[in-house]
Amino acid sequence: MTEKAFQAIQGNENSPLLFLCDHASNRLPEGGLGLDAALLATHIAYDIGAAAITRALAKAYDAPALLGGWSRLLIDLNRGADDPTLVMKLSDGSIIPGNVSDDRDADTAEVARRIAAYHVPYHAAIAAELDRMGQSAVVVAMHSFTPAWKGRPRPWEVGILYDRDTRLSAPLMARLAEAGFTVGDNEPYTGALEGDTLYQHGTLRGLPHVLIEIRQDLIASDAAAQEFALRLKPILDAALSDMHGADMHRQG
Repeated sequence: MTEKAFQAIQGNENSPLLFLCDHASNRLPEGGLGLDAALLATHIAYDIGAAAITRALAKAYDAPALLGGWSRLLIDLNRGADDPTLVMKLSDGSIIPGNVSDDRDADTAEVARRIAAYHVPYHAAIAAELDRMGQSAVVVAMHSFTPAWKGRPRPWEVGILYDRDTRLSAPLMARLAEAGFTVGDNEPYTGALEGDTLYQHGTLRGLPHVLIEIRQDLIASDAAAQEFALRLKPILDAALSDMHGADMHRQG
């Protein structure tokens, strides 16, 4: 089951960067949790464009990456195993029939099965990769967000999410703004979510980390994602340089 829980991109073993994409896939088991197939092409099933840009950046940096292999509707990899939103029963107004708890659907035993089959292997793979990389590792998680929510347009092109550690988020926001992007500072979501991927693998390890949210209309096609990755790489390069420069200054 482990090999099916996620996709691993090897990259150069000396790369300091590890790219993560929790919501890479809209894949569901046979029966699709009882959902209309059309919903699987929407944001409720996965982060549109996030997998493509993760792969593009991993290739550009020759860096390792781990991408979730199943839809967030089956299990949300960007949640702690005890989070009540780990298996969603309702998403953006759509009931997820296969997640509604009864004798045959997502009861406690079924949720435990999903955790063991998908959540545990993914996070174990991240932990193993970071153990290999050591304290020089930098964790970069890629997500995407809808252009509007509840009928209200979202003005940001890129959102940078973080909690207490701003070593990378602060220079990255500055460099994105300098490049002309409209940047969300912990928008459209907050990075202060205890138990999420960055908390588990960044905060608790004391590693620099950041979650990059990109508006989905900017990366909806593979070509657009490739183009965006080309724009983002020199900005991320500059932010990483700023971060390392600040570290050297503090050590000096």
